[in-house]
Amino acid sequence: MGVDSPVPGNVWQLPVNVGDHVTVGDTVAIIESMKTEMKISSPATGVVTEILCRKGREVRGGERIMVVRTS
Repeated sequence: MGVDSPVPGNVWQLPVNVGDHVTVGDTVAIIESMKTEMKISSPATGVVTEILCRKGREVRGGERIMVVRTS
């Protein structure tokens, strides 16, 4: 299942790594947009299989930033 950034901004933090187990609602990224930090939550329970962004890099609204393999 894909995790998309709902807003454009800069990747501020990535508190998870590939291989980490996450549950619905866990924070998987924090995006800084217009001086506001927005927490991005996991939409599913599973394992992080891909991280498609990097800390400090810009992302667009709707851009896929992570993939979670559901269990």
